[in-house]
Amino acid sequence: MKLSHFHFDLPDELLAEYPSEHRDEARLMVLDRKNQTIEHKYFKDLIDYFDEDDVLILNNTKVFPARLYGNKEKTGARIEVFLLRELNAEQRLWDVLVDPARKIRIGNKLYFGDDDTLVAEVIDNTTSRGRTLRFLYDGSYHEFRKKLTELGETPLPKYIKRAVEPEDEERYQTIFAKNEGAVAAPTAGLHFSKHLLKRLEIKGVNFAEVTLHVGLGTFNPVEVEDLSKHKMDSEEISINKLAADTINTALKNKKRICAVGTTAMRTIESSVSSSGTLNEFDGWTNKFIFPPYDFSIANCMITNFHTPKSTLLMMASAFAGHDFIKKAYDEAIKEGYKFYSYGDAMLII
Repeated sequence: MKLSHFHFDLPDELLAEYPSEHRDEARLMVLDRKNQTIEHKYFKDLIDYFDEDDVLILNNTKVFPARLYGNKEKTGARIEVFLLRELNAEQRLWDVLVDPARKIRIGNKLYFGDDDTLVAEVIDNTTSRGRTLRFLYDGSYHEFRKKLTELGETPLPKYIKRAVEPEDEERYQTIFAKNEGAVAAPTAGLHFSKHLLKRLEIKGVNFAEVTLHVGLGTFNPVEVEDLSKHKMDSEEISINKLAADTINTALKNKKRICAVGTTAMRTIESSVSSSGTLNEFDGWTNKFIFPPYDFSIANCMITNFHTPKSTLLMMASAFAGHDFIKKAYDEAIKEGYKFYSYGDAMLII
């Protein structure tokens, strides 16, 4: 498969600027791989496709307010700082992206907040992801993290041109988010409401929680025509014993095992044993899934509608079949489905 196989024309008006009014009332396109059929439903209809002892694999990562706005010393120029990854808690070192990047040099200081209580110094200009900052703050680590949260903004994707609104703080977070560390939401999970989760639980569906802290690398454009040459950024993942046992039991009993989102799918596919079961794991993954690919664990997947040439579209294509996904996306555009982070969902069975 080549990069050009994943190009399609996506009308701008189909990029979702806002989430649906209620989480579980987003639209849901259901793709049946066996019968090659497409159905149009609502997300709350998901319950009709699951039975007792089936498993939904949820990514319980929590998005932190990663976007900060500061001012450069002397000039006062406004600089956007996007926190990517904490490198050293003790020294308060962070990997960041800065915009506009050309204005920032090693040694520059940036001031944040009305009272300038938070200051950062640029100490490295050469990382592949941007810059390394050292935050200077008089206070404990706990107070420092509290200050970052206070000054930070919900990191909505760049394609959303409007200002961040108060409801984004809640809606750009899944209701099962627990482990803070993501700079982007695992968007397929955004459609679950408390009510829908409760109904699934009453029906006897099991939930397995895994963690993948979504980094911006997930959205990095693929710039090589030969997909085997594309390198994914590493992201931190965790699969505990309870999750592995729940999934392996369902595997043994030939139940429906559904990865909620590309992040949950990447997580489980990064820790498969030689006998085809799921192992516990704590570490990092840079797994890139594109067609052709044999999936080991999940036999079902929930995902949003993705942008052209994205690694997320490539994974969906590997799971559903390239021609079938192409047909589904043509239909989604014709039917006015909403795309990307706040967009509608697809269930592939």
